[in-house]
Amino acid sequence: MFEDLKGKRVLVTGASSGIGACIAEQLGSFGASVGVHYRGNKKGAQKVASNITKKGGKAALFEGDLLQSSTAVKLLKSFVASFGGIDVLVNNAGGVYGAKHFLELDEESWNNTLALNARAPFFLAREAFNIMKGQGGGKIINISSVSAKYGGSPQTIHYGAAKAALDSITVGLARAGAPYNILVNSVRGGFIDTPFHKKMGRENTTARIKLIPLKRAGQPADIAGMVLFLASKTGDYITGEVFTVAGGD
Repeated sequence: MFEDLKGKRVLVTGASSGIGACIAEQLGSFGASVGVHYRGNKKGAQKVASNITKKGGKAALFEGDLLQSSTAVKLLKSFVASFGGIDVLVNNAGGVYGAKHFLELDEESWNNTLALNARAPFFLAREAFNIMKGQGGGKIINISSVSAKYGGSPQTIHYGAAKAALDSITVGLARAGAPYNILVNSVRGGFIDTPFHKKMGRENTTARIKLIPLKRAGQPADIAGMVLFLASKTGDYITGEVFTVAGGD
């Protein structure tokens, strides 16, 4: 079903662990040439790249702090220099800064959360868009969150706002990209079992999981499967959509 991914040049941001690592490895397993972006976890990124090459794909590492406004341009230029173009961009990198009650939220945490989850994906997409126009098309897949649907919790309102902005960017870019065969979609992940939650201080997630209709946490492979669907030929007539993968949440 995904055999046409072989040879596709794909950049996955935040690919050293969790959902990003799974997406990168799944793409590599079908023969894609994958750019594994990371910020500080080089060891994790190296492991992902190694797993990709073992499965017959190609991989290269790209380091960059997406909180820095200049990183998006540098990252895309480095990727294109290495692979000769870009067929798919997966904007996966994301996170929450200052996961505390909004009455105590500081401006730096707000700015950093919006920068990582909305500003960086936009400018990465813009750079990829320019390249894709010249090569007859491409795909941009943004990894969003059900926080955009619910507005986050009192501790993550800024994260929900950032992901809602990302979904809006998706729709706008899809309309602009249609004449050039540049397809843009979002994947809204639900509660996925990754270290993300512990980083936010969530030690006990039982109550949250009980709210999910399917009564279980999702796995990174659940998100990766939708990404593969959109990145391959099966997604060639889909653009401007927001797909929720959240167990009914």
